[in-house]
This record gives sequence, C-alpha cells and structure tokens, in this order.
Amino acid sequence: MLAVADSDSYLKWAACLLGDLPAGCVTELVVVRTPIAPSPEQIAAAVSGRPGDPPPVLSARSVRRLAERTLPDVILVACTGPVVDVLVAEVLNELRPRPVFVSGLPGISVPATEKAWLFRSGCDLFVVHSEREVAEFSQIAARLGGGGAVGLARLPFLRAEPAAAGGNRVVFATQAKVPREREQRERILLALAELARRRPDLDVVVKLRALEDERQTHNERFHYQRLWREMGEPGRLTFAAGSMQEQLQRAAGFVTVSSTAALEAIAMGVPSLVLSDFGVNAEMINLVFEGSDLLGTLDELAAGEFRTAAASWCAANYFQPAEDNDWAGLLAGFVVSRPRPAATSLLDGPEHAAARRRARLRVEVPPKMLRVGYRAKRRMRRYLRSLT
Repeated sequence: MLAVADSDSYLKWAACLLGDLPAGCVTELVVVRTPIAPSPEQIAAAVSGRPGDPPPVLSARSVRRLAERTLPDVILVACTGPVVDVLVAEVLNELRPRPVFVSGLPGISVPATEKAWLFRSGCDLFVVHSEREVAEFSQIAARLGGGGAVGLARLPFLRAEPAAAGGNRVVFATQAKVPREREQRERILLALAELARRRPDLDVVVKLRALEDERQTHNERFHYQRLWREMGEPGRLTFAAGSMQEQLQRAAGFVTVSSTAALEAIAMGVPSLVLSDFGVNAEMINLVFEGSDLLGTLDELAAGEFRTAAASWCAANYFQPAEDNDWAGLLAGFVVSRPRPAATSLLDGPEHAAARRRARLRVEVPPKMLRVGYRAKRRMRRYLRSLT
C-alpha cells in the first residue's frame, strides 16, 4: 500500500491506519506538496512511533512516478477532498494495473456531508469510524450514487495506553475552524487562566494543532497563541505543539470545543469536558457529543469539573467492538477481485471541469510559493489568479 497525505491531520491518520494493517503488508508513506503541507516538525509529530525515516514531501508528478515504479496494489489517498479528487481522477488515473483507491476522513464526521462523499466518489473504499457514520454515509451513497463501499475502522489512534496516575496537567485541544469569533476564543483562554489561578498545582496547556508560522488542514484566523500575546497574557498558560498523546499521558483533565482529541482522552481514561457555551450543532462540529455526558460550560472549566463519557454513547460512537471493523476485509476483497470496473466519480463531466482545474492548482504550486508569511500569501494569490 502506498499512502499519500497532504496535511498534518491526514498524515497522522494515514500513519496510524497503515499500522493497523495485517502483518506482512508492505507500506510506504509520502506527503504530496500542496499549500497546506506540514512542516518537518509537524511531520515528525504525526508519524511519531512509526519505524523508518520521516515520509518525504513530493510533487504530484513525483508521486505518480513513485506509483509507476512500485505498482502498489492499494493507494490510500489521505487528503482533503479536492486533492483526493484530482489525484484519483487525473494524477493517478491511468496506472496499470489499476490500484484499489482508498480514502476516508481522519476524525469525527457527524453529521455526514454530501461534499465529503462527492470528492471521494472516485475511490473504491471510503473509510469512516463509527456505526453512525457508516449509516449516514451509506444513506448519502444510496441517494447520490457513485463511489464504492463504505468501510468501518476504529480510529487508529484510540489504542493508546491509559494515562499515568497522578497527572498534573489540564490539556485544551484547539480546533482551527471553531469557535470562529475572536471574543469566543478569548473567553476560553480566560477560563483556562482562571483554572490555572484557582489550581496552582495544575499545569494548564493549550495544545496547538500548529505553531503560528505553520500550516494546517484548515486555516485558523485567530491563533490562540497570538491572541494570548495580544491580550497581554493575563495569567499562567503553557502553549505546546507536538504529540497529543504525550500531553494526555500526564493529564488530569481534558477540554475542547470540538476535536478528535476528545476521543483520545476518552480512550486513555482522562476525565474530559466538551464546551457547549457556543452551541451544540453541526456548525460547531460537536453535534456528535450529544448524549455523551461530556458537554459542559466555561464556568465548569474554570472550576476544574471534568467528566467521564457514557458507556452507551461510547459503544455507538467510535468505540465499537473490534470484530465490527470491516475495512481491512473489504480491502482484501477488492485486491483479490481485480481487475474490476473503477468506482464512479460523481465529479466527472464538463460541469465540474472548472472546479477540478482550480483544485489541481493545490498540487501544482511551485515550492517557492509555499513559504509561510504575509508576503508569500500575497505572491500565492497573484500566482493562482494568473493561472485562472
């Protein structure tokens, strides 16, 4: 299996998923160069524990040449939707023999969206991580058509050892997309600072997806570390990037607005809190936590009141029995049954040609345009406008 990732979260997902394959599978992991490609530090954190050298960052053409040279049975396209579509439909579409194309989503995917299915409808297997997600995406597939099978896998990073007893830190897992407003993010930081004031025995850590000068899967308009500095740092907080698992190993409590890291905390037995002050809905990406017993407020955060997830919720959401996970069996069936018709992409056809051309730019941007910074972003915009 050749796995191709385009961002930090998809890279972590791909590395963990490869580790869950049956013994004897030969795997290779690379990063395709796009404007959201992870930094060397992000790459190291994402593949922590995986043997061998860190995965290389390759151009789309180099990914194609690698696939031509190695002839993988399976290509895991662990990328954001538009990049999945371009790689499967254009960059890798004429490989012979045709590999099995697998894609999926690296975290919580409730509610299921048509867009996620449309971009990945050219793949043979679509991997999600709970019985609820399988049901919702199967309904979308039946209604829209296209695509291949929907497979179930337990989120691969939910197999960590329990956190150490006597942890002395509270970990806040940030989310790039929500909450959207500056004032909402400031309220979270102030509640964390209040907890640190009340509990000087605790180390309150803001666990960042990326440092200020690093890219991530989604743009973050109000970066927490920058906000804290602009607020005059009214309290005692620690900011850290790197491995979430390492932070949770020493945690006495965990809090987020919406992050897959909440599932890691549950798996490791860390008491948790999912903030509900800004709403519990699809827009806040926290609808899935209804009925979990984890929803709480900023006031409860400031007081250090954390909770344990309901067992019934866990069984229905991401903690299903191992025997229910069928993605590897489905994948083996696809490999054995080749040759076969390719999955039908719902984005084929002239009506989507312009959108696909725009998406193609994500994997064709020259490396010199990927430098981080305000001026580089302006150069990027001018470059993209010149091509469109």
